[in-house]
Amino acid sequence: MNIETIWQSVGGRDGTWFIVSQVFIVVFVTLLLDFFQKRLLKRLHATLLHTRRHWDHIFVESLRQPLTLLIWVVGITFAADILGKRTDVLVFDAAEPLRSLGVIVALAWFLFRFIRNMERDILSSAAAEGRSVDTTTVDAVGKLLRVSVAITAALMALQTLGFNISGILAFGGIGGIAVGFAAKDLLANFFGGLMIYLDRPFAVGDWVRSPDRNIEGTVEEIGWRLTVIRTFDKRPLYVPNSTFSSIAVENPSRMSHRRIYETIGIRYDDAGKMAAIVAEVRGMLETHPELDATQTLIVNFNAFAPSSLDFFVYTFTKTTNWVRYHEVKQDVLLKVVEIIERHGAQIAFPTSTLHIPDGVQLREAAQVAQQ
Repeated sequence: MNIETIWQSVGGRDGTWFIVSQVFIVVFVTLLLDFFQKRLLKRLHATLLHTRRHWDHIFVESLRQPLTLLIWVVGITFAADILGKRTDVLVFDAAEPLRSLGVIVALAWFLFRFIRNMERDILSSAAAEGRSVDTTTVDAVGKLLRVSVAITAALMALQTLGFNISGILAFGGIGGIAVGFAAKDLLANFFGGLMIYLDRPFAVGDWVRSPDRNIEGTVEEIGWRLTVIRTFDKRPLYVPNSTFSSIAVENPSRMSHRRIYETIGIRYDDAGKMAAIVAEVRGMLETHPELDATQTLIVNFNAFAPSSLDFFVYTFTKTTNWVRYHEVKQDVLLKVVEIIERHGAQIAFPTSTLHIPDGVQLREAAQVAQQ
């Protein structure tokens, strides 16, 4: 006499108590496995946080919730198998494909979490250590990996549910042509975003502008369809990615220096002092600590203007910071003013000279002369 016979004698001819006990044991074991794996992975994660490697604790953290799903899916479907063998209910026949589908979902969920956590860890570690990292590249690689996981998981799920993948792929190739014509703008934006990720003309945080369009601001996000640019008056600007394939884009954030190019005029009465002023201004620029003397540096008298003799200053600052640049430029211009005044000259301003013939007298002057 085996165990099943004993349970049948207790539970009746159909062995109801035997079936219930098996299901109870399966659920109880599933509960125990889930309880112990949570405690084990929690302790393992706390231990791995103190290692130099980053991927190990991220792997464990990403595994915790998907593993819980996997344990319960396998446990519940196994219990359903037991009930299906003892009953004629057709719904229990779906236990096996649901188990396979649950395994695929748990695996895809784990990969999604691992990719996302790795992406965040790379960016946060670089910020904490002061290292420069290309945020755009990290974001692009993360998105490509997630899309790959999603497509692979979807195909595996369809195969598990009994669909013919070859037929689906063939239909997708034919349908892709129709979809391509119907959604050409969407595809153009997608490939435009892909070109931004590959060519990297700008990255998140860069200041960009386009001389072809009224686009200028700081890049906040590069998506697959849109790029979000925050203008300097703090308005968001949503630019379709396909736009960047047909316009010129400047990236001032990547300039090596900032240029100072100013024209200063002195009076015609100070023409004899021009050479000394120009020479001293050049010497001041060559020794200025915030200017790069290795770059092009020009100070020359270059124009007879209507009201002034003009010389121009052409030099480059070491800093590329917009605020610091204007501070340096202000200091340079104030020093130029000091040099001009030190030589006894004056900065010219627009003037007009009125020539009156000798035979013309003002009426009031003539009356005074007669008196």
